[in-house]
Amino acid sequence: MALNCAAIPSALLESELFGHERGAFTGAVTQTIGRFQAADRGTLFLDEIGDLPLELQPKLLRVLQEKQVERLGGDRTFQVDVRVIAATNQGLWRMVQERKFRADLYYRLNVFPITLPPLRERRGDIRLLLAHFLRRFAQRQGKSVDYVSDQVMTAIEKYSWPGNIRELQNFIERSVILTRGAELRAPIAELTKSEPQVDDIRTLEDANRAHIKAMLGETNWVVGGPNGAAARLGMHRTTLIARMQKLGISRETTERSTALPESYTNVPQSLPMRA
Repeated sequence: MALNCAAIPSALLESELFGHERGAFTGAVTQTIGRFQAADRGTLFLDEIGDLPLELQPKLLRVLQEKQVERLGGDRTFQVDVRVIAATNQGLWRMVQERKFRADLYYRLNVFPITLPPLRERRGDIRLLLAHFLRRFAQRQGKSVDYVSDQVMTAIEKYSWPGNIRELQNFIERSVILTRGAELRAPIAELTKSEPQVDDIRTLEDANRAHIKAMLGETNWVVGGPNGAAARLGMHRTTLIARMQKLGISRETTERSTALPESYTNVPQSLPMRA
């Protein structure tokens, strides 16, 4: 069973997880079992666990520890045997340090962590994903699109895809909508706004440089203050400035390097896509 913790209002999430008795709250006209009881002797997938409200975290921790659940408005305890898989796109450890996520729950969930690298770190998957989404959306729209130019493919492969597979999927769907023939007509001008420097990471210094640049980009190059890059990186403002000077990071040079060369859009040959 699956539950998206970010898609359900906080007031209803407890009932969804643990169930409720009749009359437990306004509108509770029947007894309802929660996802934990429904998934007994099975698997419960908790998506976006980082959005779980703080007040529900100790209750989830108790279920994981004791393997017991109590319905909202009830006094009976039910034994459950559930394997829990949790996923998030947030930095849970950073949230623990910011007191937005309980440390004990973090450690309880972190039994066997699996990190899925972002799409920019597994560019070999891009062609396979493109072919898959192209075939799916072309069939859905009743089109025959089986050709992708080198120009389009190069732009797609060089793009950093900050939105990962969802962003690639939506881009391909939009491209298929715009296509009128057999060749994919992708709006690659949208992709020239990214920073394709991730491939240049070879050393720890390069990784530090890329990480600082990414954080500066998120804060619009605001270094100090409670929401500045220094605070997010967990260092003093003066320390970050000194680190930027050492690594040669400045807004002017970074923005200048994000523009792709003119020759980038003049690839003469084409590449067919085959199923």
